[in-house]
Amino acid sequence: MTMKEILNSTKTIAIIGLSSSPYRTSHRIGKYLLDAGFTIIPVNPNEESVFGLKSYLNISDVPGNIEIDMIDIFRNSRYSADMVQQIVNWSESSGQKPVIWTQIGVSSDEAKRIADKNGFTYIEDKCLMVEHGRVS
Repeated sequence: MTMKEILNSTKTIAIIGLSSSPYRTSHRIGKYLLDAGFTIIPVNPNEESVFGLKSYLNISDVPGNIEIDMIDIFRNSRYSADMVQQIVNWSESSGQKPVIWTQIGVSSDEAKRIADKNGFTYIEDKCLMVEHGRVS
């Protein structure tokens, strides 16, 4: 699947680490994605809501009736393998297999290995906002 095909087929994006602080990169990119017409699901245990949308503690707390096309990770790279493993576990119970996207500097070899081993499309070290702007 090309980048354009991935982005054109994506409607709902869960953003792990989305912040309500306008000074955070995740906030700026989340706002861009929202303004571009994507449905955003904030996932951050430190936030009650972002952009007026309920924030979930972790991916497994997102209601099962919400179809997620992509999960964008904004956590430090030392947590990326754990985040990907949580996504794999959630996927097994939800039956969903979204694209896993790691922002620039957020990926790790272990996270990629876990995603690849479990058959996920895994995009690493790319800015979702930049890629969307490039292919739209």
